[in-house]
Amino acid sequence: MSRFADVLARLAAVIESRKGADPSASYTAKLLADPALAAKKLGEEAVEVVVAAAQGDKAALAAESADLVYHWLVVLAAAGVSLDEVASKLEGREGTSGLDEKASRPK
Repeated sequence: MSRFADVLARLAAVIESRKGADPSASYTAKLLADPALAAKKLGEEAVEVVVAAAQGDKAALAAESADLVYHWLVVLAAAGVSLDEVASKLEGREGTSGLDEKASRPK
């Protein structure tokens, strides 16, 4: 398993452990308790990743990407979507051209 996969698994486990925790004592619990807020934060982080990438700032891109991944995991957890479900979708696309896969989606 890659280092990223190891870190991702540990982070996902920590996020899961915050479900039901006191939102006043945990930022993760606060986001899990308010899926709309979690989604808003994910969107903000996505914009920050785009800005860092457009500016060619590698350090900022790495830092903002870490924030993005964290908030993405929180949104998934809040919605009850597992990483295995995401992996299944990715596996279903393996070996398919990105252009073909996109064209096959319902309009």
